[in-house]
Amino acid sequence: MDVPSAGTPEPPGLPTHGQRRRLHLAGTRGQVARGRDFTRQALADWHWLPERGRGEPGAAEDALLLVSELLANACLHAGGPHGLLLDASAERLRIEVTDGSGTLPSPRLPHEPGRPGGHGLHVVQRLSDRWGATPTAEGKTVWLEIAAPKAGHNRT
Repeated sequence: MDVPSAGTPEPPGLPTHGQRRRLHLAGTRGQVARGRDFTRQALADWHWLPERGRGEPGAAEDALLLVSELLANACLHAGGPHGLLLDASAERLRIEVTDGSGTLPSPRLPHEPGRPGGHGLHVVQRLSDRWGATPTAEGKTVWLEIAAPKAGHNRT
C-alpha cells in the first residue's frame, strides 16, 4: 500500500486516519438545510455518494436523512442546534448535534406510525447502528453512528 509522503497530498476520499468536520449553527438561519448541504459536501469529498446514474444511494442518503432528523429535533425541541460534527473513519460515520437544552431526547411511545409527528427518533433508531445523548455543560449532544459503505459501494 502506498502511503503519501509528507509533501504529497492524499488521494481523494477519506484520509487514512479519518476526518472530522464541524459546522457552527448557533444563531444561523436555515439550519437543517445548511447541515444537509455541509454533510452532502463531506460525503462527496469522502466518496460516499454514488456516481450519477450508477450505484445505490444507501448509506449516503441514510446519513443525510439522519442529519436532517437530528437538526430538526434540535430546532423543534431544544431552541435550535449549536453545532454539527461529522467524524468519519474507514469503519463508521459518527454524527453529533449539540444544542443548549439539558433535556435528553426519548422516542415518543407508543409509536403510532399513522399519527403526524413524533417519528424522528424512531427513524434514528431504525437507520443508525447506535445512537444516544450525552449531557454537556451547555446542554447536550445527540449522536449516532452508521457503518461506512463497503469498498466498492457508494464510492467512486
